[in-house]
Amino acid sequence: MLELAASRSNAPVQLKTIASRQDISVKYLEQLMAALKTAGFVRSVRGSKGGYILAKPPNQIKLDHLFSCLEGPVTTVECVENDSLCDRAANCAPRLLWAELQEAIMRVLKSTTLQDLVDKTKTYAKADYQI
Repeated sequence: MLELAASRSNAPVQLKTIASRQDISVKYLEQLMAALKTAGFVRSVRGSKGGYILAKPPNQIKLDHLFSCLEGPVTTVECVENDSLCDRAANCAPRLLWAELQEAIMRVLKSTTLQDLVDKTKTYAKADYQI
C-alpha cells in the first residue's frame, strides 16, 4: 500500500515492481492484493501497463482499517479480548497493562492515514529506506 500511495504518477504499479522494491514474493503480494481489493482499498488495471492503484486517496485510508483487513484485530494477549480464558483476569495487573498497550496501538492506527506514513517515509528516504 505504501508503494501505491507513494507512486509519483497515478499509473498502476505492477506486483513484480513492488516485490522487487520490497524484497517479497509476488505470490505473497497476490494474496495481499486479493484481500485489499475485496476490501475496496485497491483496484486492478488490466493490460500491459496494468497493475494496482489505490481505490481512494491515501489521506482517506486509515491504518487501523488496513491492519484489520490484513491482520485481523489488534490483540496483545488473548485474555484482554476474552477474560473468561483466565480465572485471574479480574485482578490481573499485567492484563491491565496489556489492555492499555492494545488501546494505545489502536489509537495510533486510528489516527494515522496512509498519507501520514508516506510523509514520514519521505524523511527516511534520504537515508537507506526507499519507496
